[in-house]
Amino acid sequence: MKKPIDYVKPNIGTIGHLLTSTQPTVSLPHGMLQVAPIVTPGIKDHYLADKIFGFSTGSAMIMASQGKLGHESFPIASTYDHDIETTTPYYHAVLLEDTEIYAEYTVSYHSMYYRFSFPEGKDSTILISMPNQPCQLECLDSNKITGWVAQSGVTLYLYVEFSKPFQSTLFKSGDNGELTQFVQFETSAQEQISVKVGVSYLSIEQAQKNLLQEINNWDFEEVKSTAYSIWNEALSKIEVDGGSEEQRTIFYTALYRSMLHMNNITEDGKYYSGYDNKVHFSDKHDFYTNDNMWDSYRCLHPLQLLLEPQRQMDMIVSYLRMYEQSGWLPQFPAVAGDRPFMTGNHAAAMIVDTFMKGYAEFDLEVAYAAIKKNAMESTMLPWVIGGLTELEKVYMEKGFFPALKKAESEWVQEVDGFERRQAVSVTLEHAYDDWCIAQMAKALNYMEDYQYFMNRAQNYKHVFDERIGFMAPKSADGHWVVDFDPKLSGGQGGRDYFAECNSWIYTFHVQHDLAGLIELLGGREQFAAKLDSLFVEQYGTSKYEFLNQFPDSTGLMGQYCQGNEPAFHIPYLYNYAGMPWKTQRKAREIMKVWYTDSPLGICGDEDAGAMSSWYVFSAMGFYPVCPGKPFYDIGSPIFEKVTINLDQDKTFIIQANGASEINKYIQSAYLNGQLYDKPYLEHADIVGGGTLILQMGHRPNKQWGLSGR
Repeated sequence: MKKPIDYVKPNIGTIGHLLTSTQPTVSLPHGMLQVAPIVTPGIKDHYLADKIFGFSTGSAMIMASQGKLGHESFPIASTYDHDIETTTPYYHAVLLEDTEIYAEYTVSYHSMYYRFSFPEGKDSTILISMPNQPCQLECLDSNKITGWVAQSGVTLYLYVEFSKPFQSTLFKSGDNGELTQFVQFETSAQEQISVKVGVSYLSIEQAQKNLLQEINNWDFEEVKSTAYSIWNEALSKIEVDGGSEEQRTIFYTALYRSMLHMNNITEDGKYYSGYDNKVHFSDKHDFYTNDNMWDSYRCLHPLQLLLEPQRQMDMIVSYLRMYEQSGWLPQFPAVAGDRPFMTGNHAAAMIVDTFMKGYAEFDLEVAYAAIKKNAMESTMLPWVIGGLTELEKVYMEKGFFPALKKAESEWVQEVDGFERRQAVSVTLEHAYDDWCIAQMAKALNYMEDYQYFMNRAQNYKHVFDERIGFMAPKSADGHWVVDFDPKLSGGQGGRDYFAECNSWIYTFHVQHDLAGLIELLGGREQFAAKLDSLFVEQYGTSKYEFLNQFPDSTGLMGQYCQGNEPAFHIPYLYNYAGMPWKTQRKAREIMKVWYTDSPLGICGDEDAGAMSSWYVFSAMGFYPVCPGKPFYDIGSPIFEKVTINLDQDKTFIIQANGASEINKYIQSAYLNGQLYDKPYLEHADIVGGGTLILQMGHRPNKQWGLSGR
């Protein structure tokens, strides 16, 4: 019988629909290391690459080949065949066809284990390459190499051991500054040479210690088996019954993708921080980096909180440490420090969502000070880190982020020339973030702050143009930008006014006050009609030209784009219009059309698990429309039974009787034995343990789910 880990296919999504693809990543859940084949440069669709150049080893590369050292035509890259390849989360194996070398690797948290099976030959070679300067490689003896490489001011250290002494070596410096250490062996037919690599952000000595603690012998199968068990335990947090083989494959692959990022870089109770360039003790809270907050606050972090609340606490503590070390909450926490990324103060959403769902194992006062400081003293400009500009002053005074007038040239030098102002998105996303801040202010009894941020949370109304029924840009003088087209205005990616999507998507970006949005749009019927139109409205130009302007807006259904995160909550908004059956239908349709078990199986940029976490929630049958509110909107589960294994040995079961491809509509529901007619679940109902029984049918029950809104 298959276990959850056995369903995972890391090659799902390795061909992009328009922009980037995924990689078949070998790692452990939230592990420090992520290993994948390094393929032909310039080929963005990983699955379609013709050659493998090596395998990533932190910031270095390892590869096996055969040939005379020092010869100009020494072969490094090799063709390969996906039909002679094994890809799993814990192990990867592939035949390097040009040399007939069989390459395998598995991982631990801070260490990697490679195994190369060579054909007979005197010139069997393993090479380690550092792609960047400054870097260093050094042979300690005939089976050990150490090295380090610095990127963005952060040094990664390596300690390497070989299972067999090498007979000769060659050190080579490339034209682009890369360094490569070649080591050569004489091998018999099918002889295996193993390579163990420990890595560290602290020192070479720590890299060696990490390796000895995690892989202290030469038993490849033992390390592989341990990695298998770790992944299976993590994926078994959710058990599914029913559905098709393909649906279970998509589901568990999506869950795997959801657990790859926000990486734990703690080593032996210490961590290196790129926010103050110092080593710190972790003090019972591991340190995590690498998080796309613009994407991940929506459903990735809510999923993390549901499955592993203690790890979520550590992640929040990590953010607060970054704040204390640098003075700001980061937009994109990386090992080397904050990277400017997208827009919004969405760390506020992640922190407040966790707090409002009953978790407070972090310093609430520091957390509140951090999210408030970002809201009051940081620029709102997309892809920019810094203090206030004249544009924030307009926002503070008038309640909207100002756009340029038509044909007006940019004069604010802080504005990124490509990303531009994104004025409407900035207003809408910060209105939501300000609402989140208000909830925490109220809980901490800062009532003046509460009222202030609740007022700012209403700023979305200042960019709603009732003449056209869409969110629209205003210039600083308060006038609407003339000739605004909700579909096509804004230039590349709509970035004059929006973040990668257009006004058809962002008009619904008011998760925190859907009652207010419904009122703006004229009531429930008009709101539902607007949603209906969204899913069928065509492009206003050819599809080619539309996607040329909005390349992030893949996974199109009319103007709805499943391939970009601002759209994620929209299918669930029918619940607020008194039509839950339409949410059930649309969520099922999106899963069926835009998620498959093929290399084309993810319809947009994965963005560190964002696309996948949407599927995990939707396939289970519920979704967090508004992080910061302890509720989940009910959709339509694709499995007959879902068991969520929670903390303290509790379980929450969703039993969808009769669920099938055609039986997607909820006929009736019982929560813990009581008749249930609400189109949402409370967080407390889930984490307290219990059972939701749904009776499914092939035609909608339009009377179910009308209570509680």
